[in-house]
Amino acid sequence: MTIDATPERSSASTPSALDRLRDMRDRSLEAGGRTRIDAQHSKGKMTARERVDFLLDEGSFVELDRYVTHRCTKFGMEDQKILGDGVVTGHGRIDGRPVYVFSQDFTVFGGSLSETQSEKICKVMDLAMKVGVPLIGLNDSGGARIQEGVSSLGGYAEIFWRNTRASGVIPQLSGILGPCAGGAVYSPALTDFVAMVEGNSYMHITGPDVVKTVTHEEVTSEDLGGAAVHNQKSGAAHFATPDDKSCLLLLRKLLSYLPLNNAEEPPLVPTDDPVDREDEALDTIVPSDAQKPYDMRQVIERIVDLDSWLEVQEGWAQNMLIGFARLGGRPVGIVANQPAVLAGCLDIDASEKAARFIRFCDAFNIPIVTFEDVPGFLPGTAQEHEGIIRRGAKLLFAYCEATVPLLTVITRKAYGGAYCVMASKHVRADVNIAWPDSMIAVMGAAGAAKIIHRREIQGADDPAALEKQRADEYDETFNNPYRAAARGFVDDVVEARRTRPYLIRALELLATKREERPVRKHGNIPL
Repeated sequence: MTIDATPERSSASTPSALDRLRDMRDRSLEAGGRTRIDAQHSKGKMTARERVDFLLDEGSFVELDRYVTHRCTKFGMEDQKILGDGVVTGHGRIDGRPVYVFSQDFTVFGGSLSETQSEKICKVMDLAMKVGVPLIGLNDSGGARIQEGVSSLGGYAEIFWRNTRASGVIPQLSGILGPCAGGAVYSPALTDFVAMVEGNSYMHITGPDVVKTVTHEEVTSEDLGGAAVHNQKSGAAHFATPDDKSCLLLLRKLLSYLPLNNAEEPPLVPTDDPVDREDEALDTIVPSDAQKPYDMRQVIERIVDLDSWLEVQEGWAQNMLIGFARLGGRPVGIVANQPAVLAGCLDIDASEKAARFIRFCDAFNIPIVTFEDVPGFLPGTAQEHEGIIRRGAKLLFAYCEATVPLLTVITRKAYGGAYCVMASKHVRADVNIAWPDSMIAVMGAAGAAKIIHRREIQGADDPAALEKQRADEYDETFNNPYRAAARGFVDDVVEARRTRPYLIRALELLATKREERPVRKHGNIPL
């Protein structure tokens, strides 16, 4: 005999409760209404929900707090309550891997941050930390909700605190898909990577009207803080994409290189690119004339797994290349001098660009491969006066602090203090190799000859001829990889074509690397 233990309910009450639920759910999907949704579409922008659905694996999104409304009772706001209060939050999957996400809804009060919107965002931030999975924030907001005064400001501070606590623990990615102004900009700035949409997004502390009032400058939001500005001039953003969909696809791709948290290893991806592949073109890719440039991107792309190179901050500090790639299916962070720009010299922006990327990779167990062709630090009063000593030291600090596998390939020049900084054996790089035509010395042969043989050259009958002779002698004696190899400063001199299999074998060996550091609260990087 079967016993029905379900409590008895009236046939009238059950449909009523379900109808209310369905009605509430439908209302939550309406956001700011059809007129505002159409306005969003007319600007070439997706809605907050469309973005979440496109970003995540199909059918994987689980929404949280869809029925939340604001608590403001001033300025008529008590009569303007919209379910969700301007942000869509929840969790889902990307390529089958879990993530938490929030997406601000510009159709609801311009996406402005209220106390309750902040609480929704903070909830998914706390859950992401507790579970140990990445957090993705999609920003499209006019800033703090001014009707709520200091409550909205306090909401920003709660978010900033969590961004800082999560730093180095879980990956944090930001998409800027609309306005992001005032205090709102500091949350993306505290995250690991920022992607912006060209033409439709901007970030700035003070808007054009305030700028005009204070400095009398006429400027648009695009010129003040658009995608081009932050990807080429300020370095505040890492990627620029033409539209919402390309931005969201980029965030998915970026996540494929990253572990879920700092206790995990980055994901291995099967590759059809042979691990023992050699590339003969690498043997001649570096010009025999040491003064001629070449594109280091071509070197990187020929060595890493096919189509795996994802460059980061491509438009800023272009004398330094950074990005992610794979070697034998294993994610690595790439740091490389770019001889095609400023001869690959280190300067303030290049140093800071690479330093922050190295610290990210180190925090998330991603090995770092350095391709070195550096003639030194960029000279000049502007660099000295703006702090190349202090700011260049950030790069040195980042390499010295890193405990992940460090592999260095010297492709041509490795001169002076810049040689030391760029993951030399002396800052505890694990594997250092050099190509046969590389030059490792204090400086170039011509400059060294002028200093060492100055008096002899000045007193010679033909100073130019003697200077060249002495430079050639210095070049033969010092400007090659074998002096460094004789001292163990490079582990091997390797044909360029063999670089890929060499690095892959080294990464396999270093997979179990363990390195202890002194117990301390934290270091004091020269900020």
